[in-house]
Amino acid sequence: MKPYGTGMIWGEGPRWHQGALWLSDTQGSQLWTDHGGSWSATKLDSPANGLWFLPDGRLTAAMMHEKRIGVWTGGHFDTYADLSAVATGPLGDLVGDEQGNLYVDDVGFIPGEPPRPGRLLRVGVDGSAAVAAENLDFPNGLAFIDDGRTLLVAETAAQRLTAFTVGADGTLADRRLYADLADLEGPEARPDGIWPVSEGIWVATTSGHTVVLVRDNTVRATISTGAEFPIACCSDGGNRLFVTLADTGGRPLLEALAAKAVRTTVAEVEVE
Repeated sequence: MKPYGTGMIWGEGPRWHQGALWLSDTQGSQLWTDHGGSWSATKLDSPANGLWFLPDGRLTAAMMHEKRIGVWTGGHFDTYADLSAVATGPLGDLVGDEQGNLYVDDVGFIPGEPPRPGRLLRVGVDGSAAVAAENLDFPNGLAFIDDGRTLLVAETAAQRLTAFTVGADGTLADRRLYADLADLEGPEARPDGIWPVSEGIWVATTSGHTVVLVRDNTVRATISTGAEFPIACCSDGGNRLFVTLADTGGRPLLEALAAKAVRTTVAEVEVE
């Protein structure tokens, strides 16, 4: 691994687009990118979480505490879709299909509250929003596979990837296990961000301290991150994988987050 970017507290939703990396700092309330030629941040009034580029090239974001999807103007996120009628808790990761429909995590609760089941919300190209799936155990990373016919969601608390078949109308059905991370990577593996490649799905396992390539509940490759916690990952479409890594200074992850003692870097990894 070699360093690519620094300065974040908690780096989420990395996305590679037209030769540049973009990501959200959910704890620092900043949007980071090297789109302008150097690694730099724009301060946000309210933190973005998951990011996704629409088919027309516009950047959208799950506005973590605002129950809306934002669209980037170059200085802030305007409202793209209002989710207040359907969202119940903080918004998490974000992914879109080739038509421009978006799927976003409705986590269901904030840290410190009793855990509640989360959901996936679907946002149509017209901005309409509906519940696509319920009873998810801390929904997190999202990815399409099988040419968009299958949607995967990382259930962090359940330590698994769950698959849904995507209907022609965007509805989700045939819920099933795709990968049991606790069984494959050990009891500390809790999947956060995920990214699809032709060989499978890269999964950042946070407290498992690995980024693992899985396919149909089988491990294809494993990258150790040492003492650092891998949060999320994305590919440049070639052989480069970008991973956001949290350094807690040796503290347990939740303790370090509560003490605001976490720092995140982006690492670049060459993969086959």
